[in-house]
Amino acid sequence: MRYVPALLLDAVFVLVFAAIGRASHDENPAGFLITAWPFLVALVVGHLIAALLPGRPRRPWALAWGAVVWVVTVAGGMLLRIASGDTAQVAFIIVATITLGVLLIGWRAAAALMRRARGRVGRPCSGTGSRRRGRARNRL
Repeated sequence: MRYVPALLLDAVFVLVFAAIGRASHDENPAGFLITAWPFLVALVVGHLIAALLPGRPRRPWALAWGAVVWVVTVAGGMLLRIASGDTAQVAFIIVATITLGVLLIGWRAAAALMRRARGRVGRPCSGTGSRRRGRARNRL
């Protein structure tokens, strides 16, 4: 069950990607599911692969997990688009790769930074500042 929140958040980001993409081309944003479905299917496959990899990342919010999901989502989504008769032009592949990378890895990076910052709260400083002050006092 710990995989579900990450999968749902990733799915929301894939839907956002599809809606923004359609809107930027003056297409009806309501048809974003037509654009999103290959990437959503590939997203689920990406999560399954990440979960089944030997020596896999253990947490679905880990950056390594996100990297696996990102690569599989982009590659699988493009293959499914082509197999279903849609196009995958080079410009679209580049934009999709960058955008999905920012979205699927970006939230994990932000979460890692927040976890790191939360871990530092309440910890004493390394003490380098107090040593410097002590040396300055001794010189006076």
